[in-house]
Amino acid sequence: MYAVIDFFNSRVKRFTIFDIKLLQGIGIFVALILVKLFPQIMQISIWWFVALLVICTIRPFYLMYVRK
Repeated sequence: MYAVIDFFNSRVKRFTIFDIKLLQGIGIFVALILVKLFPQIMQISIWWFVALLVICTIRPFYLMYVRK
């Protein structure tokens, strides 16, 4: 198991900020495709999206501001 994690960690270390931004773009376009295929997704309450945003923000916030 750790060999797989080490393999992907060594690959991710090669990424530049440009590569990371491209991956973010991929995520946005996948989300847009899903919304076009399943428009019911947009009928979900806004508070579900806010809750998911908060959950996804916890670790980056912790790493950036709390952890020394």
